[in-house]
Parts: sequence; C-alpha cells; structure tokens
Amino acid sequence: MKRQLFVNLNNLLLSLSEVVDFSNPLIAQHQYRTAYIALEIAKYANASLEDRENIFTAALLHDIGAITVEEKSAIHSFDETNTDIHAMRGELLLEQIPWLRKFSKIVRYHHRDWSDWDEGIENSVVFSSQIILLADYVERLIDRNKYILYQNNDIVEAVKKISGHAVHPMIVGFFVELSKKEEFWLDLVSPRLYSLLLTNGPFSNIQIGLEDISLISNLYRDLIDFKSRFTATHTSGVAECAEALSELFGMAEVDVKSMRIAGNFHDIGKLVIPNRILEKPGKLTSEEFAIMRCHTYYTYYTLQSIGGLQRIAEWAAYHHEKLDGSGYPFHCPKEEIGTGSRIMAVADIFTAISEDRPYRKGMNKDEIYKIITTQAENNLLDKRVVDLLFDHYQVIKQRVKEKQEKALDFYEKRFQVIANEIRED
Repeated sequence: MKRQLFVNLNNLLLSLSEVVDFSNPLIAQHQYRTAYIALEIAKYANASLEDRENIFTAALLHDIGAITVEEKSAIHSFDETNTDIHAMRGELLLEQIPWLRKFSKIVRYHHRDWSDWDEGIENSVVFSSQIILLADYVERLIDRNKYILYQNNDIVEAVKKISGHAVHPMIVGFFVELSKKEEFWLDLVSPRLYSLLLTNGPFSNIQIGLEDISLISNLYRDLIDFKSRFTATHTSGVAECAEALSELFGMAEVDVKSMRIAGNFHDIGKLVIPNRILEKPGKLTSEEFAIMRCHTYYTYYTLQSIGGLQRIAEWAAYHHEKLDGSGYPFHCPKEEIGTGSRIMAVADIFTAISEDRPYRKGMNKDEIYKIITTQAENNLLDKRVVDLLFDHYQVIKQRVKEKQEKALDFYEKRFQVIANEIRED
C-alpha cells in the first residue's frame, strides 16, 4: 500500500497566509484579522456556506499580490495610492491554481468601491469583495498600541462615513450590528485568533492530499520568485533539481513528489526579507546578512505548523545546514540532516551559482564543479548527492533550464507587465 499525505485545509491556508504578514510587526496577522472580520460579517449576513468559504479564503489571500515588504507596509498604512497593482497580481497568481481560481475575482476587486460597480450586491463577487473591502478597512484602522475597546466606537463611526460610497449600506449595517458585541473585538485582537480560525473556519473538517498541496506550493513558488526580478526563476529551478536528484537517489514516489513541494517552499521565508537586501548589487553587510539568515527559520516555522508537513518542513528549511554543523539557522549535526535535506542543499547551491545575479554572471560547469565538490570534500555537502549531480549533469541541467525558461516567460509576459500597463493607463 502506497504511503499517502493529507493535511487539514484550514491549517494549510492559515499557516501560509501568516508568512505574508511576518515582515512587519505593524501588519502581523493582518490577513488573519481581515479573514476573521469578513467571516463574522458573512455569518451575520446569513451568507450561504459557499459564500462564506469563498469570503474566508479570499480574505486570507487578499494581499497575496503585494509581493514586497515595502509594498505590504504601504498598503496597510493607507500610503499606497494605486491598489490595483497588488489586486491584479493576486488575481493572476490565483488563476494559475484550478481550485483557487474561483476566488481570484474576489481578490481582484477587494478594493473596488461600491459606487464603481455596475452589478448589484446580489452578485456573489460583488457581495464577497465588498465584505472583504470593509474587513480590510476596519483592520487597518486599528491602532495596535491602544486597547481595542478604547477605539472600537471610533472605528465604527469611520465605517459609517464610507457607507453608500465605498461600501454598500447593507454590508455596513451588518458590521455595525456585529460591532456591538465586545466578544467580536476581543476575539479579533486575541492571541488565540489562529486557534479560533483553525477551529471555526469553514474548512475545519476538510483534508486535502498531495496533489492539491502541490498546487498550493506552485502558487507560493511563484510568489517567492516574483518578489524580485533577480530571482524570478530560482525556486522553479531548485524544485526541478531536487525532484531530479530524488528520483536518481531512488526515493519513493510520494517522497519524490514531496521533494518538489519542499523545493517550491524552500525560500518561503524570503517573503520576510526586504528587497533592498535581496536585490543589493554588492556584498551584504554583517547586519544585512544577519537578516538574510533568518529566512530559513521562517520557512521552517511556517511549514512545521502544518500538521502532516513536518518532513517537508525539514527538507525545505535545512538547505543552508551543513554536515559539520556550521550551517544556519539550526546548526544541525549531520545525524539530524536527512537525505531530503541533503538533496535540497545541493539543489539550492547548484541552482543559485548557475544563475545570473546583480553582482555576477552565472557560473559554468567547471566553476560549479569546483565549488560544490570542494564543499563535499570539506564535509559540508553529502558526497553521494554531489556525485549524482555530476554523473547526470547534462540531464539535470537541461531539466532545470527548461523549467526556468517557462517560469521566466510567465513572469515577463504576464506578471511583470501588470504594473507597466497600469502606469500607462
């Protein structure tokens, strides 16, 4: 009997939503809170189960198109004047995943004012996006340095002022009634919010399997890579290389598929890193490198909180660990670094030094061989994996090249042009 892998859908969506907000303490849990507010309004409106599922999921992912730390902060502080860019990026990213496609239009229009709609509130996309617009607005109004019950009345009054223009009066009315409950406000800012959403979210009893997990990992692969034009194909390359090496190593089919998922997720912690560091053309300062070194910690923190993904969490997050214990951030001894993690480390280094970066050109085979084999000789990388890589170098190199070319084509022709088109308008 083949081994199978299942995870709870609520758990997966919540954990992956959280990492988008890690970058700034002032926006921590923004998507959680927005999803909570939106779900409570939907319940108060007696929305159908399908609408509640759509609203909850779209709210958890509503800012997924805001791909840099700087952009997220600007949007949250009302400094971003053009909200179409991140909404359109979010739509494009979600459209690539079949079972997330139905949420894409809600994300696309979550900043569209009620007065700009031609359709009525009975339209499901209008209804859902209007609820998320209001929920997002309320969450951003909250002063995190002030007790919530000292400010809730002011927030309600601010909401009333946008009724009829930005938000449909009926939606505002639902919120005003809901806001009379202290429980609503206290739950909203409670440290228990994750647990509340995990238990009470609409997908609390739904399990998904390996194929759907893989599709979600594709979404985050693109999100991670498209954060910077200089790394727009890195994750695609690492995932392809890791899958190829795991096949050659003789891993079981479920583990080979899991290695691709781990490859897609391996740099998810880089969503926390400012682009000024990721795109710096020269050598990082000690302070900048200290910030960079935290990304694998956040990769592990995010993935290990998803029940069933513990092995994938290690395979993804240990790619900067070394067999002599000198790696980061966990300094694992070699006994704790499994085969999957050893493969990922080689895949990451191979892909990284093969690529063009702002400060250097991609290396040729001889240069790559020298760097990687030296690390193996110095007990940093697993020699078995390194030997596999160079025994099948051309095949692996071609697979990685084809996957990266496909990713680059999508980035340049679909994703990158969004901002240019809006600026031209």
